[in-house]
Amino acid sequence: MSAQEAPTERPAPPARSGGAAALGWILTIGLNVVAPIITYNQLHDHGWSEFSALLLSSAWPVLDSAIHLAWRRKLDEFAVVTLVFLVITAVVSLIGAHSARALLIKDSGVTGLFGLLCLATLLAPRPLMFYFGRKFATDGTPESTAWWNGLWQYEGFRRTMIVMTTVWGVVYLIEAGVRIALAYVVDTDTMVVVSPVMIYTVLGCLGVWTAMYGKRSQAEGERRAAAAAAEAEARARANASTA
Repeated sequence: MSAQEAPTERPAPPARSGGAAALGWILTIGLNVVAPIITYNQLHDHGWSEFSALLLSSAWPVLDSAIHLAWRRKLDEFAVVTLVFLVITAVVSLIGAHSARALLIKDSGVTGLFGLLCLATLLAPRPLMFYFGRKFATDGTPESTAWWNGLWQYEGFRRTMIVMTTVWGVVYLIEAGVRIALAYVVDTDTMVVVSPVMIYTVLGCLGVWTAMYGKRSQAEGERRAAAAAAEAEARARANASTA
């Protein structure tokens, strides 16, 4: 079925487990924000250098990715992207100047690369937000995954994914630039707190915007579907009356 011939009425999503989704978010926040800050402060207080404490505290996000991979028991596109950026982070952390400021700048550069990746996937068959949306809008079951994949046939859904990917890419490029600038004017102890908080504040704001924009786009799609159905019904009645 072509995009022009695709049906206008979208199927409803299958039921999903709210408890599993909540646990996933708790693990993500705990291992990516809380644990790194506590680890850095404890190591630094016990005589570790700023660079060593910062490098070791970054191991928590790696553990988070490993847990999610073991939980899902499969390597999807989202997991591949995550692993690629973990490798990039590890490589850039070990090359160049070994200082806490350099590590913070390199970390900011990774989020900038994520922004570039978002924009680059606009040239791919499906943009990056399609895969991110599938991770967070489904529970990973074959039924929910098939439902999400099937939405690509709708022109409105494709446009929504493209807009979301563009916004995320631009925002993360700006976020990376701001964090790099702050690394030069704010002391390391402060930046260790500011950096992850900033990352997840931006992520939270993007998440709220994405949810609002997604609902608005869905409502617009439903309105157009209802209008198309009403128009088709009117034409059918007109044809019946002239027959």
